[in-house]
Amino acid sequence: MDGDDERYPGPLRACIRDVGAALAHCAGSEPALLAAVGDAMRRLIARDDWLPAACAQPHPQYYRQYLLHLDPARRFSVVSFVWGPGQATPVHDHLVWGVIGVLRGAETVEDFALDASGRAVPAGAPVTLGVGDVACVSPALGDVHRVRNAFDDRVSVSIHVYGGDIGTIRRAVYDTGAPGRKPFVSGYANASAAQAQASTAAPGPRADD
Repeated sequence: MDGDDERYPGPLRACIRDVGAALAHCAGSEPALLAAVGDAMRRLIARDDWLPAACAQPHPQYYRQYLLHLDPARRFSVVSFVWGPGQATPVHDHLVWGVIGVLRGAETVEDFALDASGRAVPAGAPVTLGVGDVACVSPALGDVHRVRNAFDDRVSVSIHVYGGDIGTIRRAVYDTGAPGRKPFVSGYANASAAQAQASTAAPGPRADD
């Protein structure tokens, strides 16, 4: 499905078109690309009446990542992250650029850097993003962080655009107490919908590549 597919809510269709245009117009300039995608994200999260309820369901034990759109050429994906009360990610990387916008609630982001031994160490103070806030990640800007729901009594939801099929990219989590990295592939909570979109997209990397 592409950004003109009527099955998408209107705001999401507009965001998909805008991200595609940004990729075409900002080729070779990551700062320009992130700025343009950031603007598209702000427009998307300016209203909260479009995200399907099925893609906003929390899990009682861990956060969920739902695929909303996979570009047919796998240039980018759009996902919703749903955080139950107090839930958090491990320290992890992305290996591609990403733009994050908070749709509901709030999330706290802790950036990390890898020291000479490969251990993840804090890089600056935690930052809390609220509704309407947008942030970026990339290997060039800083790619390793930990994110948690800022609330212990409610669900938070954020929308992410990544420069690839984020659910199939072989990434890594890191230990803050010892050097080393553990590979992982995140997948998607809505696996059947993700498989349907992937079936019409260009071939992508295998999880074991």
